[in-house]
Amino acid sequence: MAEHCSDVLMRCVVFGATGYVGGRLVPALLAADHQVRAVARTVGKLSEVPWRDRVEIVSGDVTDPGSVRDAMTGQDVVYYLVHSLNQRDFVDVDRRAAHVLADAARAAGVTRVVYLGGITPSTGHLSDHLASRAEVGQILLDSGVPTIVLQAAVILGSGSASFEMLRYLTERLPAMITPRWVHNRIQPIAVRDVLHYLTHAAALPPNVNRAFDIGGPDVLTYLEMMRRYAVVAGLLRRVVLPVPVLTPWLSAQWVNLVTPVPGSIAVPLIESLVHEVVCHDRDIAGYIPDPEGGLIHYEHAVELALTHTRHAEVPTRWSDASWPGAPSDPLPTDPDWSGGSLYQDIREQGCAADPSILWDVVEAIGGEHGWYSFPLAWSVRGWIDRVAGGVGLRRGRRDPRRLHVGEALDWWRVEYLNRPRLLRLRAEMLLPGRAWLELEVIADGAGGARYRQRALFQPHGLAGHLYWKSIAPFHDIVFGGMVRNITGTAERHHLQHRTTSQRLPPAGQ
Repeated sequence: MAEHCSDVLMRCVVFGATGYVGGRLVPALLAADHQVRAVARTVGKLSEVPWRDRVEIVSGDVTDPGSVRDAMTGQDVVYYLVHSLNQRDFVDVDRRAAHVLADAARAAGVTRVVYLGGITPSTGHLSDHLASRAEVGQILLDSGVPTIVLQAAVILGSGSASFEMLRYLTERLPAMITPRWVHNRIQPIAVRDVLHYLTHAAALPPNVNRAFDIGGPDVLTYLEMMRRYAVVAGLLRRVVLPVPVLTPWLSAQWVNLVTPVPGSIAVPLIESLVHEVVCHDRDIAGYIPDPEGGLIHYEHAVELALTHTRHAEVPTRWSDASWPGAPSDPLPTDPDWSGGSLYQDIREQGCAADPSILWDVVEAIGGEHGWYSFPLAWSVRGWIDRVAGGVGLRRGRRDPRRLHVGEALDWWRVEYLNRPRLLRLRAEMLLPGRAWLELEVIADGAGGARYRQRALFQPHGLAGHLYWKSIAPFHDIVFGGMVRNITGTAERHHLQHRTTSQRLPPAGQ
């Protein structure tokens, strides 16, 4: 008779706690009363997560043996939810990191490793993405530490790269020419069910050392997924014309232009869809029972994801991971930092609005609210970046009003947030250098505020210097316009607030 998981409480260390799945797994483990240690290369990204005070947060890099050993000390279960998909050499990086983790887990004496990989097709040449996932899983299974490899196909959830790709393709294109792979079968799974399996895998008996395919109850083609999405979203039936000439690479370039998912991520995702990714068995049910009420069907998973997206209740997004090649070093505060140049554009303006109202405008910047300056210039720059393989402006923001450290904001990333005083953004567009944008609110002591804005650019080589000088003539239009429009918007909101307050009857009437 198959053994089922127990309710034993574990000390769990999560590598990849700032990622899409990791950021959702931590609260799920806490809800199951496990102790959690969250590992992140940049611990500041976890400074505002709601569960921060309930976990131990440590700094660690999966390619650094010392930090990995330290993170595992005193732990029972290791969750490995890290991949380097957004790096050109991700196969080599992930292989090296897997060996580091396997060696450290064996030396630390942990009782279980849990890894989330992808379903491996039984036939055909594997894409680099799927082959790398399979290789990492095998390295961990051969580590000598009991390991569970959970293998999933498309994960459906608000903010997942797969769901965002599906959503934007279906919503923006009522008619589309598609490649042959839209007829391949896929077994998607709701992120809630993935978390169910991950959480319960902690307590599996030590004699279980194997991979399990996990999937939802529906097996669909990608074409069926798009059409069923349209029904759930209340859209007209999508017209699809499959053609044989669209290669995975060409398909990824189209995804790059139409959706927020950049080409570097779209390519491996689509290369995986070239195969049929369907569960080979349901053996996992003999060890981990289905969730109460059963696994979530496709339409319900889409409905849940859309509801969370529309209500800005998206706890993690695919873009929470850093962009490849983006600078990870903090802002150089010394203009002569490292003996190099640091160009600055500093502007300041008084504002009659209350500081709190001015801050609300600052924190709501980007996404659907835009950048308060010459929209055409921002759009053109975003398209240029997108065509060149950068992130462009389509990543938007998770919440229309509130930001979090580490989250993506169009082509920026929130590097520092001192609410309600200072917001610092680090550029992740393709640039010949590194760039930051600081937006600061200073109370003037008389009920108003001063708005201070600082754009910084550290050039790389001659191209960097030429870039800054070439755009300098437009700074007054772009950066000056931001200052004027942000303060002007705050003052209008302040006036509207005062007018509304004067119209309200006194308390008790």
